[in-house]
Amino acid sequence: MMATVASRSASPSKAEVELARASGQRLAPLARSGRPVTMGVREAGGEEEIIQLPAGALTLLLQILEGMASGQAVTVVPQNAELTTQQAADVLNVSRPFLIQLLEAKKIPFRMVGTHRRIRFEDVMGYKEKIDADRRDALAELAADAQNLDMGY
Repeated sequence: MMATVASRSASPSKAEVELARASGQRLAPLARSGRPVTMGVREAGGEEEIIQLPAGALTLLLQILEGMASGQAVTVVPQNAELTTQQAADVLNVSRPFLIQLLEAKKIPFRMVGTHRRIRFEDVMGYKEKIDADRRDALAELAADAQNLDMGY
């Protein structure tokens, strides 16, 4: 299984953002069907070739296009990939020293390869999902408190 991660340093150009947006809009209805698709592809000035894409690949392609359309740099990473500490820090959008603190506090599992730490991509994403859920819960609690206190929010 693959996942998309906004972790590459090169953001798409304005032309790529527009092309990704237009392509994504055309592919979205096909991806929602959940069925494989047959597509014609052609390099500029070349012959058209017909290819078949499995439904999962089309869904992943749509996620990539959505990321690009929003101006994000997108990289495809295998779920079982192991990341360096810098790569994991980039995925979480934190500093490498802060990530090391998380690892040493055993908040994210890792393994040592010689003197280097390696972190499974799925463990990084699991931590990210947990802190995102914690943030949503805290925000919902703050909003409820504001409502109870009639603060106008």
